Amino acid sequence: MNGSSSSTVGQLLWQRPMCISWKPDMEGAVYHLASCILLLGFMGGSGVYGCFYLFGFLGTGYLCCALWGWFHACGLDIVLWSFLLAMACVLQLAYLVYRLREDTLPEEFNLLYKTLWVPLQVPLQTYKEIVHCCDEQVLTLATEQTYAVEGETPINRLSLLLSGRVRVSQDGQFLHYIFPYQFLDSPEWESLQPSEEGVFQVTLTAETECSYISWPRKSLHLLLTKERYISRLFSALLGYDISEKLYTLNEKLFAKFALRFDIRLPSLYHVLGPAAPDTEPESEKDDEEARVPAMSPPQATATSAQHTSPWAPSPAATNFPAPPSRARMSRPDSGILASRTPLPSHSAVITRGQAPLAPTHTPEL
Repeated sequence: MNGSSSSTVGQLLWQRPMCISWKPDMEGAVYHLASCILLLGFMGGSGVYGCFYLFGFLGTGYLCCALWGWFHACGLDIVLWSFLLAMACVLQLAYLVYRLREDTLPEEFNLLYKTLWVPLQVPLQTYKEIVHCCDEQVLTLATEQTYAVEGETPINRLSLLLSGRVRVSQDGQFLHYIFPYQFLDSPEWESLQPSEEGVFQVTLTAETECSYISWPRKSLHLLLTKERYISRLFSALLGYDISEKLYTLNEKLFAKFALRFDIRLPSLYHVLGPAAPDTEPESEKDDEEARVPAMSPPQATATSAQHTSPWAPSPAATNFPAPPSRARMSRPDSGILASRTPLPSHSAVITRGQAPLAPTHTPEL
């Protein structure tokens, strides 16, 4: 049995089948048309539209093969195989149409994707997860309708303006505008931890008819916790949005007071003071120390111990008060530490440069 089967296979491999007679005439035009269409179909590319091209031409070519087998070749096997292959291509085209309809977004979300997320090369599937978190709803604000009221509206969502213009004010005083594709409450979002609660410190009022999308705070936090890539995207977008708002306020102050403040460290002006050189008179040093805010008890004791003789310690140096708790202890300024621990290799303390910082009490806008 094995010997006969191996001899048959050998004959098929090494001996070409002999045609008894060749057909004198050529096949019909339908056969040649099917071959040309199949050739065009196999030239299709990749992607969704490439698949449309590929399966569209293949389905048409196999349909022509079925017609050729029915009318000219008169072979049932040719008709059945060609018909099955044509139906497979038709089903594949139907699946592609269904996928395109499923991936279609509303007009507002499609424009938002092209404007804000395509420049960041965000995949469409990732964007659909972000849109699904806000339930694919577009909310509206009428003219002079408030989005948030200072001291009353809780911070329980994050919203992005799609159209219109929103006015931001505090105590009835105008601060800045919010334009399309900017977050309405990015500073409030960043000011709270996921477990904390708070209220708005500003009032947001629509100056025109506005539309926006809104993510619930808990749902968005769950999404950001689960998807690290989406979390980084929102971190970058929120940071850029907050910086734009800060620079807008800084430009407004500059236009009013002709003084450009440093918005990076506005609350450390009373801590970072100008460094005093050693050649300064003693009276000026005392005046400068009087203007420096009072230090904690351990720091004051260490400063007084430096002025006393090392051979006769004062009673204040022997009885130190209890230091404050670690949670409330503020980190000392680098300039104070440098002035208290000078390097022996330097004869004079290097004067530390200081950038112009915003004062503690910012002028009213």
